[in-house]
Amino acid sequence: MPAGFPAGVIFDMDGLLLDSERLARDAFVRACGELGWAADLAAYHRCIGSNAQATEQILSAHYGPDFPYAELDVSWNTHYQARLAQAPVPVKAGAVDLLSHLSRAGIPRALATSTRRSVAERKLTDSALREYFQHTICGGETARGKPHPEPYLRAADALGLKPAQCLALEDSGNGVRSASAAGCVVIQVPDLVTPDAEIAALAHLIVDSLTDVLHLLRQN
Repeated sequence: MPAGFPAGVIFDMDGLLLDSERLARDAFVRACGELGWAADLAAYHRCIGSNAQATEQILSAHYGPDFPYAELDVSWNTHYQARLAQAPVPVKAGAVDLLSHLSRAGIPRALATSTRRSVAERKLTDSALREYFQHTICGGETARGKPHPEPYLRAADALGLKPAQCLALEDSGNGVRSASAAGCVVIQVPDLVTPDAEIAALAHLIVDSLTDVLHLLRQN
């Protein structure tokens, strides 16, 4: 990375900072079972990183017109919220160390998540991560969600920076598409899904953990 980079860092949340994608997947599987539908994880994985509207479109198109998406959504959300009420979502390895390093270095941070604000704020607060972010762009707050670049364009603008000055950290393919199209430098930390060749070509670097990102920044 060039000297002085990054001027700002934009984080995804679910699957990157928080180990929440497994919880959401388990709630999806349970909801499908209750309604008598097979949980197709290949279709589900295409939804990761997308907002609620895109998720409905993906699953409805996959399962067909008889799929009771509205009922699934209620059951899915009920199971997921019940899990969130039990305990804070586990924080990913290296997340706190990385955020603390950026804070000490005076590098501003924004969040670009597809999760709606009420849930995102709750997760961040419960996991003691909220204080690290000056700006948060949440699901439904842009005209178009990931994989469209708008969430990352909005986040960079909130930081007062050009996208090219920002490092974007993502776990999902949809997030990588969004950040790359916005013009950010993208490092991917895969979670549930191994990136395919298309996604690997879009990310500037793929690493195993946020600890690896911290090591890279310390070398800069």
